[in-house]
Amino acid sequence: MSDSPFAKRIVQNLLDTDFYKLTMMQAVLHNYPNAEVEWEFRCRSDEDLRPYLADIRHALESLADLQLSAGELAFLERIPFLKPDFIRFLSLFRFNPSYLYVGEEDGQVFIRLRGPWLHVILYEVPLLATVSEIRNRRLHADITLEQVRAPLYEKFDKLRALASDEELAGFNLADFGTRRRFSYTAQAEVLRILKEDFPGRFVGTSNVHLAKELDLKPIGTMAHEWLMAHQQLGMRLIDSQVAALESWVREYRGLLGIALTDVITMDAFLRDFDLYFAKLFDGLRHDSGDPIQWGEKAIAHYHSMGVDPRTKTLVFSDSLDFEKSLNIYRALRGRINVSFGIGTKLTCDVPGVRPLNAVIKMTSCNGQPVAKISDSPGKTQCRDENFIRYLKHVFKVDAAS
Repeated sequence: MSDSPFAKRIVQNLLDTDFYKLTMMQAVLHNYPNAEVEWEFRCRSDEDLRPYLADIRHALESLADLQLSAGELAFLERIPFLKPDFIRFLSLFRFNPSYLYVGEEDGQVFIRLRGPWLHVILYEVPLLATVSEIRNRRLHADITLEQVRAPLYEKFDKLRALASDEELAGFNLADFGTRRRFSYTAQAEVLRILKEDFPGRFVGTSNVHLAKELDLKPIGTMAHEWLMAHQQLGMRLIDSQVAALESWVREYRGLLGIALTDVITMDAFLRDFDLYFAKLFDGLRHDSGDPIQWGEKAIAHYHSMGVDPRTKTLVFSDSLDFEKSLNIYRALRGRINVSFGIGTKLTCDVPGVRPLNAVIKMTSCNGQPVAKISDSPGKTQCRDENFIRYLKHVFKVDAAS
């Protein structure tokens, strides 16, 4: 058996993606099939990816060869909230390279997606995983799977040294690491170990293909793009978050009930998250800002509406490792349910490897700018300063955010 962390293919098939891309894609099909969007890729670190440009372009164009097999379609058919018409659509779906531009801008690799939301939505995760793995294949060709395994067992030992089994009784984590994984094979090995050696606390993965292969639960609901796009889908801007949540409720009728809070800051989100939504949604997901302060705000908000927080769940997913997750768990346990989605620190935590810090974000919808105002300073995302100022004014967000 080979100990190489690199398989022949980088992206295995159309299911080698995050589950929330499929759940959002179904909602787009049913609600906004004609929406046009644009996305842009940026490398956040001081790393020149241009030496890999030809390989990146070839690999991304090769995604057009992927299609779902009968077995993969049968797996999706067993998920009750994925509708037959959506699965039929997926059976016909192919990546269209005409929506993809790969080149250089400002001395760095630049990638743009432009086209129908319904047809570019699945590009994000395989695109990021492809860039990450191509870079890692070139820089770290000598890495072995044993070097992937060892840090994970060290994490288990450290967690058990920090907390007893009794204390960890309600400690749950999932894998959210596809987009920045060291490689596909490395992610698969990490999940195999988590399933076998961390039972009861490992609850699933965002990767649909690996959920199928390893008999795990696929996990995911919505991402930032869902709420961002609603800023330009025809409703008043002040109504955009409410419209995004309403549309989700109509689509899933109480299922997939974890809402993302940091598209226009947690405070602005909670002003829209009234008793109606608090009762309909199972909980909230944290992705920026101080996690414990955020959790305290969520608990206080539920209490203010007479909702018992112990009936709700907070999912944490911002740059987590085991120790950080344990600290959050200890601060909030017993008052609200908590769960953790760990990404890079599971799937790209290899000695001597600095994970690639790259993102691809929606920049416009229907020809107009969209924005994300994070709860972390300096992470606001928008290429139109006038729109950012207007968005902050409408939602009463501090201009310095």
